[in-house]
Amino acid sequence: MLRYIYGNDLARRPVLKHTMHRDRAEQFAERLRWAVSVDENGEEHDEYDAMNPLYVIWENADGTHGGSMRFLPTSERTMVNDHFSNLLNGERIESPYIWECTRFVLGQQATPRVAAAMMLAGGELMRAFSLTHLLGVFDPRMVRIYSMIGASPEVLGSAGTGRDKISVGLWPFRPEDRARVLRRAQVTSDQSEAWFDLSFGQSIQAMQKVA
Repeated sequence: MLRYIYGNDLARRPVLKHTMHRDRAEQFAERLRWAVSVDENGEEHDEYDAMNPLYVIWENADGTHGGSMRFLPTSERTMVNDHFSNLLNGERIESPYIWECTRFVLGQQATPRVAAAMMLAGGELMRAFSLTHLLGVFDPRMVRIYSMIGASPEVLGSAGTGRDKISVGLWPFRPEDRARVLRRAQVTSDQSEAWFDLSFGQSIQAMQKVA
């Protein structure tokens, strides 16, 4: 199932938290060989985890991590503005209606359904918080995943070649994409709404009225 959890609340689910950070270490440090920090517990953390971000996590039936993403509004500090502005010719993207999505990670046993569920959750956040776009940094490995799901971004800038290529992209909110991603994730609309309500204590429709 999908869970939406703020960083300050993540400690209440220690197994989910540990396995998420462990899978991040396995993906980014071991498989992709990125220069990330892994602690003595085998967990990958960075400075943005300390900013109380909103995590979207696919929780497996046994309570462990299956896949996740991390969100911060671009009106705060973000990875793109702090470290990848060179891909945008030095420009900054700052708006309460654009959130940055980082640390897209899939567990070792994750199926294509989990990747689609991650994209579905991003769309649900955009609906609930009246966002216009999501912003993210991605590598060539993710291009195939985005294309398979049917949620490819608008590329704003890139650097490098081959497997070392890094791009910054924007995902717009398009209501018509939701039905397609629901099918890919094998999730009903009512089920997705129920997961959101379970995490936030109110429905997407209620949050839209407040916004």
